[in-house]
Amino acid sequence: MSYLPENFKFKYSWRNYQQKFLDNFQGHIHDDHLHVVAPPGSGKTILGIEMIGRINKRTLVLSPTLTIRNQWKDRLFQYFLKDSKFKQYSFDIEEPSMVTFTTYQSLHALEKRMISEQEGSLAAFFKEEGIQVIVLDEAHHLKNEWWRSLFALKEINDVVIIALTATPPYDSTQAELKKYFDLCGPIDDEIAVPDLIKEGDLCPHQDFVYLSTPTKAEIDHIIKYRKEVLAYTMNLEKDADFINLLLSHRFYTSTEQHLEEIYEKPQYFSSLLIFLNASGYQLDKKKVKILGLDVKKTEIPNATNEWIQLLLQNLLVDDRKALIVHEDQLKSIEKGLRKIGAYRSSSVDLIGSANFFRKLAESPGKLDAIQEIVQQEYAHLGNELGCVILADYIRKEYLDFKVDADQSLDKLGIVPIFQRLRIEFQAKETIAVLTGSLVIVHERCQPSLQEKMAFSDLSFEPLKIAPEYSTVKLGSKARGGIVKAMTALFSEGKIKVLIGTKSLLGEGWDAPSINTLVLASYVGSFVLSNQMRGRAIRTEKDNPNKTGNIWHLASIDTTIETGGYDIGKLTRRFDAFTGVSLKGIPYIRNGISRLDLPLSYNSEIDFEHLNKETFKVARQRSELIRRWTSAIEKGDVLINELTYAYQGEEPFKRQRRLYYLDAVKYVFFQLGLSLTYFLFEFILKNMHVVLGKGLLNFLYTLLLALVLGFLPRTYKAVRLYVMFGRMDKIIHKMAYTVFYAMCDLAMIKTPENELTLEIERSIEGSVMCRLRGATTHENNQFLNGLQEILEPVENPRYLIVKAGWLRRKLGLGNYYAVPTIFGKKKEMAQLFFNHWKKHVGRSEMIFTRNKLGRKILLKARLTHIRHELEEQTKKSISWK
Repeated sequence: MSYLPENFKFKYSWRNYQQKFLDNFQGHIHDDHLHVVAPPGSGKTILGIEMIGRINKRTLVLSPTLTIRNQWKDRLFQYFLKDSKFKQYSFDIEEPSMVTFTTYQSLHALEKRMISEQEGSLAAFFKEEGIQVIVLDEAHHLKNEWWRSLFALKEINDVVIIALTATPPYDSTQAELKKYFDLCGPIDDEIAVPDLIKEGDLCPHQDFVYLSTPTKAEIDHIIKYRKEVLAYTMNLEKDADFINLLLSHRFYTSTEQHLEEIYEKPQYFSSLLIFLNASGYQLDKKKVKILGLDVKKTEIPNATNEWIQLLLQNLLVDDRKALIVHEDQLKSIEKGLRKIGAYRSSSVDLIGSANFFRKLAESPGKLDAIQEIVQQEYAHLGNELGCVILADYIRKEYLDFKVDADQSLDKLGIVPIFQRLRIEFQAKETIAVLTGSLVIVHERCQPSLQEKMAFSDLSFEPLKIAPEYSTVKLGSKARGGIVKAMTALFSEGKIKVLIGTKSLLGEGWDAPSINTLVLASYVGSFVLSNQMRGRAIRTEKDNPNKTGNIWHLASIDTTIETGGYDIGKLTRRFDAFTGVSLKGIPYIRNGISRLDLPLSYNSEIDFEHLNKETFKVARQRSELIRRWTSAIEKGDVLINELTYAYQGEEPFKRQRRLYYLDAVKYVFFQLGLSLTYFLFEFILKNMHVVLGKGLLNFLYTLLLALVLGFLPRTYKAVRLYVMFGRMDKIIHKMAYTVFYAMCDLAMIKTPENELTLEIERSIEGSVMCRLRGATTHENNQFLNGLQEILEPVENPRYLIVKAGWLRRKLGLGNYYAVPTIFGKKKEMAQLFFNHWKKHVGRSEMIFTRNKLGRKILLKARLTHIRHELEEQTKKSISWK
């Protein structure tokens, strides 16, 4: 039965990347799931309608907003139907049609009403209405309260789930991310940004970071806080009552009886041991030995603020009910933390992220940055400037701001940005504000705005401090058209700098004339950041040379080498952004490394010079086009890869250094050099032994000297090599293990002769692994499996222990998880292990769901506290 009219057909030609996706459509949909990642500008809605037509069953399309909901209906008629006679669509979820367009909120409201009025279940309603296809548009918007409704629909037999998103919510919690993928399924296909630029659907663009420094008052606040935290933790380490509390903790007094709970919370137990050790307490060897650890060989890390924060968070919050007998003492600890501002909303914070980092994020220094960015862009582009500035808060209290010695702009927000530019920017008459509750325009724009909204009830109220600007008062008729009218003024160039909120302009708003975007927003996820970037990278009709500059603001905490919260947040967000490198040989990949920022930050860095260099590059827009063209020519597909990269050496963050190979080489080189020099010198000095006591006595003396002088260095070199070997070769072997096991279990359906497993080592020492030729789904499964092996052990059903005779003698043992995709059944795990023995070497596989297995698993999970050299994996994307 056909649900759609016979004349349903896409009216135009598909782009190459769209056709490629549609060619693979049937292969993706075979399991009744399709999860597509498509950037803004890729025609995601049009592809969604085409998929609805190909499946040709009664369909429900869910969107996060009414604007996006309406776009689906408009695209259906504009691109697929030759006439407007088609009436088999609905906006009402309670009266569905062949194609029903509605919002997630409406679906949730329907379920709540059905429950309250006892009208049956949502699933029964859908079965009765015959809805068999559910499209989840902008799937990254899914909220917790919507999950139950959607999972109920997923349980309907033969229902097809199509999930469309520009950016999966990778920065969500693990629990939320798991729910997201459980509902949407693994990613089946991804449309690449380089393909869109090559086809002319996105313009060449570049991200820039403007680095500012906090004010002296802000730095003083940071230092004061850190001093207070240091004093508090030092006193805590000397607090006999607190030490006794830890010694009486069930984890320490009855370790063996609580192995199950310790196994669930190994970091909590680790933090307890670390703190006791830092306090000078001699750990009970017998109790630590129960866990399979040797106190003499275990290198317990320092009690950093991260470890102490973890310990206190568990004692004061997560584990507090079990410690009720110590409630008075815990209250005292809590009171001390509150006094220094380190305990708020049931959260211990010794790092300061919830305290002063927020102050840095909205530092008034960023107002200076915005002003300079706008001035620099205007100086280069002149009347061609189309700048949008997005911020979080309006801050109407600054509307009457006056420039004098008693008042200063000390907060980041819409109105403070407007006031700063109103005072400093040359083209003052081109500045405007557009938010849901506040609209400001210059008097020169008022006639044009009135003309565009001739039949609307709007009026203008001049600002007291700057009467040439007015707030726009909107009647009920005007509210619906103000965004469209202001956007038109922006597109015509009457407004060159538009300041707005991310909530209004961040998603669903379209103004192709944007060529400069300043992201002054510091609240929200990188999902929203990517949506905001999407506003600036769209092409503009009749402007084939359009380019987009996207500016990010970072206030650098120069008291720590990492640069602080702002730069850390940007680093995480850039994992979701794919772009061209800023300098050097052009290449395309995700991550912030392509921007050539400093590797570490301190007060000696000349930030003013760095920003000047950034502006110099930002002015070279024709060079930006050339760089994209050059980089695109070097590849043909966006490949996911797993990168083993240097990330630091903080055990709490589970970051592990990768430079072990350099360490091995260095130690062996040092050993060889020293040995050569030693032998030459020894022979010269002891020639009399040969002449006087004979050759045998000389050899005994030489052997004794070698043992005493070089045994420690030899031991270190051998230990490093045995522990790590050549990691690129080891990763290659592990990758082949995952690959062949997946092939044997038909998890990879692409013919083997079309696939290439590539391992590459970068100059910095990183090891990259990719499976070229595989589908997105196959590649993601492959990389997830390899990542589980290489990451610190979590909670696998099966564990591999690689420890030969020499390793055991040296106190070494490597633990690896059998990936989840193989660990579901014993037969699958055994098949994987057979490949492991063939490619990696002799090992032992342990089932972790019994007492002995749990004990070994706990030991594996705790090994991160004893190794100075630790590794961490990271997924990345590159154009190859």
